[in-house]
Amino acid sequence: MIGKITGRIDYRAADHLLIDVQGIGYLVYCSERTMAALPGVGETVALFTDLLVREDLLQLFGFTTLVEKEWHRLLTSVQGVGAKASLAILGTLGPDGVSRAIALGDWNAVKAAKGVGPKIAQRVVLDLKDKAPGVMAMGGTVADATGETAAQMVETQVARSSTPTGASSAQADALSALANLGYAPGDAAGAVAQAAGDAPDAETPALIRAALKLLAPKG
Repeated sequence: MIGKITGRIDYRAADHLLIDVQGIGYLVYCSERTMAALPGVGETVALFTDLLVREDLLQLFGFTTLVEKEWHRLLTSVQGVGAKASLAILGTLGPDGVSRAIALGDWNAVKAAKGVGPKIAQRVVLDLKDKAPGVMAMGGTVADATGETAAQMVETQVARSSTPTGASSAQADALSALANLGYAPGDAAGAVAQAAGDAPDAETPALIRAALKLLAPKG
């Protein structure tokens, strides 16, 4: 199993790139959002990877964070969702957007991805809603797994990305705090997702306060 690749980009296409790892070239497919965040040809890149194995096909998919990789794994476990649809969803929403949409049961957001119809979008939300808290609590980028040099490379990638890593960390910390307070994982995930959607740049304390207000009994 190939779980991570670090090497030089030999060329880029619309949905994949060729990474040279000590003279061996690996074709790695990525979401549109991830492709936009990666450096140019000739530069070094580090990606988590997932290997698709079929009788007539071996295909690698690349991700800059463990959260994105985990959502790809979960999305492709849903009946009717292949790798192409998973990358379309991740490319449209980003991993944090997928977390929010599924935690809130917002299948219309999932349906916005190219090639994803309403039935598939509803199935994704229904099948994965209980998985959202665990994924939201995950941390980890390629920087965490590869040390200082890779961290510097990924800083460039993250700077080009429209979804800041700090937002994901704040959501995970807020979710952990609510779990420690005894809130059910599904309720906590929904509240944190809604709070993060209302204030994308909010830090952990603000997210916790906003989520607690949402979880407070009405009446």
